[in-house]
Amino acid sequence: MRRYDWLREIRRLDPERDCLRIYRIIATHEFPWDVTRALELALYRTYAVPSIGRLLAETAELTDRTQKRYDDTALLLDAVVEHGFDGADGRTAIRRINQMHRGYDISNEDMRYVLCTFVVVPKRWLDEYGWRRLTAHEQQAVAAYYRTLGRHMGITDIPRTYEEFERCLDAYEAAHFGWDEGARRVSDATLDLMAGWYGPLAPVVRGASMALLDDTLLEAFRYERPAPAVRKTVRTALKLRARAVRLLPPRRTPHYARQNPEIKGYPNGFRVAELGTFPAARRTGGCPVPHGEDPAAT
Repeated sequence: MRRYDWLREIRRLDPERDCLRIYRIIATHEFPWDVTRALELALYRTYAVPSIGRLLAETAELTDRTQKRYDDTALLLDAVVEHGFDGADGRTAIRRINQMHRGYDISNEDMRYVLCTFVVVPKRWLDEYGWRRLTAHEQQAVAAYYRTLGRHMGITDIPRTYEEFERCLDAYEAAHFGWDEGARRVSDATLDLMAGWYGPLAPVVRGASMALLDDTLLEAFRYERPAPAVRKTVRTALKLRARAVRLLPPRRTPHYARQNPEIKGYPNGFRVAELGTFPAARRTGGCPVPHGEDPAAT
């Protein structure tokens, strides 16, 4: 295989009809490391919306059981990528996600915003740090993939195009980013988890992670801005990595998130049906997922 063979394969596929196949190639062949980092950043951004960050702090899942929450989130999303919307494990993963969300009063707007981060943040990351940028064809496929996932999760008023996802994300952040004490605890716990994966290098990794946050995030969490030299060093290192990756041969076999060394909570394997939390009872308030019919079971 040559370096751009996967891109040639993607261009032969229909971005709407074959969105799962295209997204799987992007996430597991072309950019597995980058997509993992970008989705970590995507989920992290959501904490800066106080209604989201506060709820996550109240559940204590990301402050007291941070590694498990990280593992479960990555594995559930990964199961859909690997097995599809109609595969048994993919359907089970969506059902588990919906069951967890039903336990809390989450607005459709917050759910839609989280979905937008999955579309927009990876594209922006690859624009900056990927060995190549996503084409318009790929952007259309990614939007179609997450539009489908959103429908399975019962989210309404989902953007249709990448540009609509981007406008929705930017407008929501401008209107809702702000300080919340619980959200800051969730942010600190997440940064500590990721830095802790690297042992004695933890302080360096934490500083590098902070250097990748934009000013709106830093202001929302009331962090001090990293020194310009630190930001430049970190971002230059990532761009140099991209140049090196561009020279590598294409990945012949897919690399799924379940294979990442950051997944540490299931050394003996796992069952998708047992991932996540199992809320005893739904709290008072509305939920964006239709309860009369489970989208994952249709």
